[in-house]
Amino acid sequence: MAEKNYYDILGVKKDASDADIKKKYRKLVRQFHPDVSDDPDADNKIAVINNAYETIRDKDKRAEYDAMLNNPFAGQGGASGFGGQSAGSGQGGFRWEDIKDQFGEGEAFGDGSFRFDDIFSAFGRGARGSTNGQAGGRSQNGGFDQFGGGFGTQDSKGQDQHAEITVDLSSVYSGDDYSIKLNVPVRQPNGSVDYENKTLKIKIPKGITDGKQIRLTGQGAAGGGNGKNGDLFLKVKIRHADNIRIEGVDVYQTVNIAPWEAALGEKINLTTPAGTLGVTIPKNSKSGSNLRLKGKGIPAKQAGDLYLTLNIVNPDISTETATQAYEQLKQAFSDTNISR
Repeated sequence: MAEKNYYDILGVKKDASDADIKKKYRKLVRQFHPDVSDDPDADNKIAVINNAYETIRDKDKRAEYDAMLNNPFAGQGGASGFGGQSAGSGQGGFRWEDIKDQFGEGEAFGDGSFRFDDIFSAFGRGARGSTNGQAGGRSQNGGFDQFGGGFGTQDSKGQDQHAEITVDLSSVYSGDDYSIKLNVPVRQPNGSVDYENKTLKIKIPKGITDGKQIRLTGQGAAGGGNGKNGDLFLKVKIRHADNIRIEGVDVYQTVNIAPWEAALGEKINLTTPAGTLGVTIPKNSKSGSNLRLKGKGIPAKQAGDLYLTLNIVNPDISTETATQAYEQLKQAFSDTNISR
């Protein structure tokens, strides 16, 4: 992807409208986001896609980039030539040999020198923007910050960061506040980046499901120059008891019942993620059967259901009285035919 220009990366034509560019960008993000993509290089691809979109979506940056694509010094018009290293220079700058090849030695003054106005015109940047003999542009730091290293520091947004947060199932049902401690990058006034311990308060939305993400704007990696920080994405993992499993917005809970409760049918009180509920066990219930409680699952926009999986537990026979009771039960149902 890095060898393509930004239009190729986004899969749009050079004259594409803002709406078409945005639509294509969103489709690519859904395809390559690290949380949904199985591509081992998803992190790098999404970074390249974001970089391309941030340039093409901005009117001024797009105009500058288009001018660069039409210029022979732009490194084949590729993504690495804009905001990265220029072609022909391992140090991120432009080679004077390339400029000589473009203008011809002595063409400007006849003495082997070159006019900065001619150089700027070649890049579509207008006249000289510096009075100290250096190649200047329209950037605030007086350098070609949009065309790569060697001429200043480019303002760029910091990378997004990803982490995981474990929350209780009860918090998902009611919504809750959590605090997490992170070692986050913080850009200092001198431009360096230090890491500081930071406590963040997180609001867990009611009804969030396992695997969904919470976005914390500006809590990712520090940006370059005056660029904004990236965002922090927290992937939610739901913690629950061993007798519970979750499938999307539906919750399954295994419930132990006595043989007579299953046979006779009784009303029992249960502690569930949705609170304490009175449940009537149907007569002649079988072990492994499910009772559905509609709307008692995870309270998402469309609430899930709570399924109670019945598990018949036989009492321990440790006394003579208990043994006699089972003998009487055996006699009472002596004509019962059980398929084996």
